[in-house]
Amino acid sequence: MQVIKLKNSPYDANAYLVDRHTLVDVGMDAHAIISQLEKIIKQGELETIILTHCHYDHSGGAAQVAEAFGAKIAIHRDDVALLNNPRGSASELFGVKAPSIIPDILLSGSETFGELEVIHTPGHTPGGICLYSSLEKVLFSGDTVFPDGSFGRTDLAGGNAQKLIESIKKLTTLDVNIMYPGHEGIVSVDANEQIKLSLMMASQY
Repeated sequence: MQVIKLKNSPYDANAYLVDRHTLVDVGMDAHAIISQLEKIIKQGELETIILTHCHYDHSGGAAQVAEAFGAKIAIHRDDVALLNNPRGSASELFGVKAPSIIPDILLSGSETFGELEVIHTPGHTPGGICLYSSLEKVLFSGDTVFPDGSFGRTDLAGGNAQKLIESIKKLTTLDVNIMYPGHEGIVSVDANEQIKLSLMMASQY
């Protein structure tokens, strides 16, 4: 599996190009992402943009990137109602209008995109997801868990602390060698232990 982390601003979510045809999250700056992708892939190669959840720092540029490359946008069905809402998408925190996004693919969990399986991990948002490859032992964790025991906040619209704990518990059953979080750096050492630490920290929060 080839994963390229695209460059975003420090306030933006991480965006990952997987095997040239799947983009996991976009961030807010569509122009920056389009510019980088044009140097890596050809027109028509990008098939799917998978949003790990509805928040603007992950989804803000999705519509423009999808249009530029002819890609389809996928998001969990439980986040659709929040996606274009300023409070639900948290775009109001960034002082901008909510994005206008019409998803092409509504996820429920267990779908597969190449090697990646969709895992529904509510808590940060109702329709938060992670993506996992059992073959490569790779996890795209969105804002469910971060490095060093950190985890997604639950005080925004649709957040639920107990559901987040249950979701992190689900992730501790996976065998993870590399974790690509929605923010911060890539985890390539002790990923399983860091996820367990996130569960412990979230349970005490």
